[in-house]
Amino acid sequence: MKPDKHFERWAPVLLAAVFVVVWQAGVTAFQVPDFIFPSPWQIAQQFAEFKGPLLTAAWSTFWMTMVGFALSIAAGVLLGFLIGSSRLAYAAVYPLMVGFNAVPKAAIVPILVVWFGIGIGPGILTAFLISFFPIMVNIATGLATLEPELEDVLRVLGARRWDVLVKVGLPRAMPYFYGSLKIAITLAFVGTVLAEMTAGDSGIGNLIQTAGSQQRMPLAFAGLVAISVMAMAMYEAFSWIERHTTAWAHRGSQGH
Repeated sequence: MKPDKHFERWAPVLLAAVFVVVWQAGVTAFQVPDFIFPSPWQIAQQFAEFKGPLLTAAWSTFWMTMVGFALSIAAGVLLGFLIGSSRLAYAAVYPLMVGFNAVPKAAIVPILVVWFGIGIGPGILTAFLISFFPIMVNIATGLATLEPELEDVLRVLGARRWDVLVKVGLPRAMPYFYGSLKIAITLAFVGTVLAEMTAGDSGIGNLIQTAGSQQRMPLAFAGLVAISVMAMAMYEAFSWIERHTTAWAHRGSQGH
């Protein structure tokens, strides 16, 4: 029996509500101090009390993340296309990119501080570095795994290598691309907050770091909630775009 589509749509909200109720009940029942683990109600109070600073910090984090993410899309698509268009390039460059991605981005932030100083530079670049890899890999994989038989048929019909890549390879890679965007945007927020906590003078990361050092856990958790809401909103936005631009790739799961 297939689940009702309306229930399926609201299932995440219902699960989140149950989680919040259990969280509130657990903290209240065990009388956990707020400087150790605050309750949802205490976090909501911090949102009401510090709405202005939280919105300002959230906007700072959001636009830095979006700039870094936009750069990662441009670099990821370009590099992915170059790597995926050649089997030799894929075999040569892909392992190097995997090695680069394995470098902890927290270790790169101090280097970025030396190069660009305290402020927005490290935040944007960390968001870029941590999010461009999934985009590059998925574009390259979508192109590199184009079936040789299909390519041979298109060549026989007169298509050039460029035509095959642009008219067949890229559309075929679109589901991979949108899947990578949904992963990369969440990673971009992680990168920005990481840089803000280490080398920032604004943003949610800086707010969390300051609140934590003052043992104001409700405010720190409010910052975490703000990051989660922004990341989930962008994830859903890309999911909506994916459903309306690559419906052919999901036709088997639609119309139930």
